[in-house]
Parts: sequence; C-alpha cells; structure tokens
Amino acid sequence: MKLLRLFAPLLLPVLLPGCTSSPSSDSAPTLPSLHQGAWHGTATLGGGARLPVSVDVLPDSAGRHRVLLRNGPEAFRLTVEAGPGDSLTLRHPIFEAALVGRATAGTFTGFWQKFDGTKPFRVPVTLRAGKPAVRPAKPAADFSGTWAVTFTDPADSSSYPAVGVFQQQGNAVTGTFLTTTGDYRYLTGEARRDSLKVSTFDGSHGWVFTARLQPDGGLAGDFRSGLTGHETWTARKDAAAKLPDANTLTGLRTGASTLDFKFPNIFQGGSVSPADPKYRGKVVIVQLLGTWCPNCMDETAYLAPWYQKNKARGVEIIGLGFEKTTDPAVAAKRLLRLRERFNITYDLAIAGYANKDSAARVLPALREVLAFPTTVFIGRDGRVKKVHTGFSGPGTGKYYEEWQREFAATVDALVRM
Repeated sequence: MKLLRLFAPLLLPVLLPGCTSSPSSDSAPTLPSLHQGAWHGTATLGGGARLPVSVDVLPDSAGRHRVLLRNGPEAFRLTVEAGPGDSLTLRHPIFEAALVGRATAGTFTGFWQKFDGTKPFRVPVTLRAGKPAVRPAKPAADFSGTWAVTFTDPADSSSYPAVGVFQQQGNAVTGTFLTTTGDYRYLTGEARRDSLKVSTFDGSHGWVFTARLQPDGGLAGDFRSGLTGHETWTARKDAAAKLPDANTLTGLRTGASTLDFKFPNIFQGGSVSPADPKYRGKVVIVQLLGTWCPNCMDETAYLAPWYQKNKARGVEIIGLGFEKTTDPAVAAKRLLRLRERFNITYDLAIAGYANKDSAARVLPALREVLAFPTTVFIGRDGRVKKVHTGFSGPGTGKYYEEWQREFAATVDALVRM
C-alpha cells in the first residue's frame, strides 16, 4: 500500500518506561486480575485523532486470560505477558506490535508500540472495562454508496485516486477505500448529522478517516494514521467510480519474458528459484509480500488454503518475503510466524528489505514494483503471463469477489495452456 512509509522497522524491549519497578529476586511477575468481558478505549494518533480500540478478555481452558483484539469482523488473539509490578504486554500474533502498559482490574493505560522499525513508535492508549456508552442516534446524512475519492498529501500536494464504498444502517457505517496499491481493510464508524468518522485498528495499523458533507453533496475531510501520518481527502458520489486496471500498472521490461531469481528458502534451507525442477512445466504464482503488510496478510489468508486445494492441478506458489530488517534470521523468524498463522505449505523465501525500489532491483525483469502485494503469474512454459499490482481484500465486498473470480479464471486458463 501507499502507506509503506507509515509502517515503521525494531524497537527494544516492551517494558513501559515508568513501569520498571524491579520484582524481588525470588518472585516472578504475575498477571494482574482483569475484568472479563468487553473493553473499549482509544489510541491518540497524530493531530489528536481518537482511534477506537476494542478488546475482549476471556478465560481460557487453563483459567488464564485470553485477550482478543477486535477489528470489524476479525479478531486476533494477543499473547499476554506479565512484567514487573502491574505492567502488562499484549503482543500481536502476526505483526511486530503490542499494547504495553499498566493494568488493573478495570483499566489499562499505556501505549500501542511497534517493534519492526529503527525509530521508536509509541502511541498513547487508554482502555476501560465495559462497552462504550451508546449515544442517542440523531438524524444523519446518508453516506452509503460508491464514491470517487482523491487523497492529497498536504506537505507536497501529491495525490492519488481511490474508490470509497460504504454501507450505512441508521448511524452505523462500514466500508473501505480501494486504491491502486491495496485497500484500507475493515472500516467501521458512524454518521452524525453531516459528519462521517470511520476507522480501523488491527494491532499494527491504525487509521482514522473523518469528513463532512459539503454544500455540493461531496465530502471533504482528513485521514490520520500512526504517529504523524496526515492526508486530506475529497469525494463525490459516483456509482461508476473505478480504479485503473491492476493488471496494467506494471509488467516486464522490454525484451524480458521470464522472472529469474534465487533466494534463501526458510522451510528446508537451500534456495528457491522458478528454474528449480519442482516448478518446471507447472503454473507458478509468485507473491511479493511482507509480514508488516495488511493487504499481504489478506492475500495470504486466501492463497494458503487455495494452494492446498489446487496444487494437484500442477500449480505452485512461491512467496517472496520483503521484511523490515536486514538480518536474515529476524526475517526468517517473522516469515515462519506468518507460515504458522495461516498454515502456509508453499515455499517462502527471504527476498530482501521491505522497499519497492529494492524489490525492483532484485527482480530486474519487472519495470517497477508499485505495491505489496504484487502477484506474478508464470505459465507452464516459464514465461510471465500477467502481473497484478495490489490486492482487494475481504473488506471490499464485491471487489474481493471479483478478484477471486479473476484469479480463478487466470489460473484455469494457464493450467489449460
């Protein structure tokens, strides 16, 4: 996605400053007793934007705490770690991120921290036991429908197109934005009179979109993300709004016909190359991904079970991991965690650092790499047949269904060739 610059790469230990009282040498840290049930609160992003955060605290089979981070229709089970005193760390199962702070039975005060970057990333977070108070519904404008959107960076006036799709029931709004490099996943929020606020927080990516209805029926507002991310956006309702064809945004350089590479295999050691005997005469799908990338997570969630069902047809997948580290051991650890999370059985390789320019350098047959994920389809003859930029995930509704149909049609055609 365009927000690559917002995904920071390795903070250090997760003990909150001010939470470092030393336990006695003969006692190990113990988990505080937490209220069971729903918790809610906010993270305070740049510009003072309030990002809703929702977790559930449930008992597990051993009587310990089971903490689920809720994000729209999805949930992530966080690993619960006790620190000195009443400090607590709730680690994400996929991303290098955690909620770190002080916990009592009914409150949590601390930070959302990310550990996959060289710069500190800490955003204040406060949570309280219980569900948020329900405000009386007031009549609101109807924001449902399809919108032609333009996002603009105020720093340099650069802009990029998007398509907004929203559904509204009463004051409740769900939806997402599609861009040429991916979508902004599950957005939820509400409409209040002439104002819209939707957001998402998956434990590593926190985005808040606000806007007001304009006299001409359009929208104008702000997009806040992470520590400092800020863009403005405008929109007009347009049922026919669409993005450029994702299959034409990049491709092979003039004269190139194959994708040649050899990268370390994280599974059995050795290397992975499309020239290996394992792949000869087969359709090969090459997935450019990163464990820090939310759209890559969504694509992997689809590809992993799809591969299990379709590999007998003469189809293989190679995942090329571009990670926010130059340490191969750290990169392998992150990719292995992704493998376990989604039960990936196709090959994963360490391809390089998480940068679009560096990805293009190690894959010189491509004109350029514009997004993670990028998906390359190779025919049985070893020649590249198609390069698809970005991914429209499950949060996009009908666009995700269209992607699945297109993906199936592409593979079916290549298998028959």
